[in-house]
Amino acid sequence: MKKIRFGVAGTNFITDWVIAGARQDERFELAAVYSRTQETADAFAARHQIPHTFTSLEEMAKSALVDAVYIASPNFLHASQSILCMRHGKHVLCEKPLASNAKEAKAMIAASQKYGVTLMEAMKPTLTPNFAAVRENLKRAGAVRRYFACYCQYSSRYDKFKEGIVLNAFNPAYSNGAMMDIGIYTIYPMVVLFGRPKKIDASGIVLSSGADGQGAVNFVYDGMNATVLYSKIANSALSAEIQGEDGNITLDRINHIGKVVFTPRLQAASGKGAQPVAEDISAAAGKDEYYYEVAEFIHLILSGKRESAVNSHENSLAALEITDEVRRQLGVVYPADSEKAY
Repeated sequence: MKKIRFGVAGTNFITDWVIAGARQDERFELAAVYSRTQETADAFAARHQIPHTFTSLEEMAKSALVDAVYIASPNFLHASQSILCMRHGKHVLCEKPLASNAKEAKAMIAASQKYGVTLMEAMKPTLTPNFAAVRENLKRAGAVRRYFACYCQYSSRYDKFKEGIVLNAFNPAYSNGAMMDIGIYTIYPMVVLFGRPKKIDASGIVLSSGADGQGAVNFVYDGMNATVLYSKIANSALSAEIQGEDGNITLDRINHIGKVVFTPRLQAASGKGAQPVAEDISAAAGKDEYYYEVAEFIHLILSGKRESAVNSHENSLAALEITDEVRRQLGVVYPADSEKAY
C-alpha cells in the first residue's frame, strides 16, 4: 500500500486531534515534526512516536523524508509556510482558515498550480459523512429559502483578555478573532452548498485589541437569504437549519455535525392535528471526525489531483473573500492585509 509521509508544522492540541484521526487511515505515515525549538519538537515527537524533528521549516520542506505537510501554525503564517513547502514539492494540508485574506489564498493556489502539488484547506465538517447526507438530501427540501448557522462559544482566552492579557486568539497581528477562529465554520458550508452570495451585510462587536469578538452576517442569494451568528464572547445552543419550500434540514452543530434531520412540510391534505414526521438522515461516521479530511487529502495526492471537489480552491477563496468583506464592514484590519502577496 502506498503511504504518504507527513511532516507537521504546529504542535498544538489541534495537531494532536488531527494525528489521532489520520492514524485511522493506513496510508498515513507520520514522519517528521517542525517546531521553532528543539525542546518542543522532541517532546512532541516523543508523545506521537515521530522519528524525525526539524527546527527549520525549510529544511523539513527540502527533506526527502516527507511527501506532504500539515500546517497548523498561527493564521498569519499559513500562506508563507504553505508556499515555502509547495516550492519544495511538498503537498500541503493547511488548517482553516486557509490564509489571512483572499490575496494570500490566491498566491497559495497559484503556487499549487506552479509547483504541481496538492493544496487543501483542512475544513473538517464539509468532508464528513453527515455533510454528504445534507448534500444528498438537499433537493428534498425543494426551493431553498434560507440557510441559518450559529457557532457561538465563549473562549477561555476571553477571561484573560478581560484581565488585560491579549492572547493570540484576540490578537489581529496573528490574523485572529471570532470570524477566523469559528465564524468560518458557519460560512464555508454555506459556500459549498450555495456558492457566493450577491450581498453581504455584517454587524458585530470589535474588541479593544482590534479583533472581532462576535458578529452577525446576513447574505442575499437569488431567491434565498442566509444568516450566520458567531461569537467567542458568548455561548449559544442554536443549531443550523436549511429551510426549503418542501421541508427543512436541521444540523445539530455546524462545526461538528452529529445529527441531521429532514422534516417535510406538512401538506394541507394531511388533516387537522396532523404533525410532520421528522426523519433522521444522519450517516454513520465510523471514524474519527478528523479522519475524513486527511483521507480526502491523501486520496487527492494518490490520484494526482491538485484540489478537492468539496474543499476546493474556489470554495476556500470564496470563503475568504466573504471574511474579507465582513472584516471590512466591521473595521477589523490585519497587518497581513497591507503586506504584498507572496
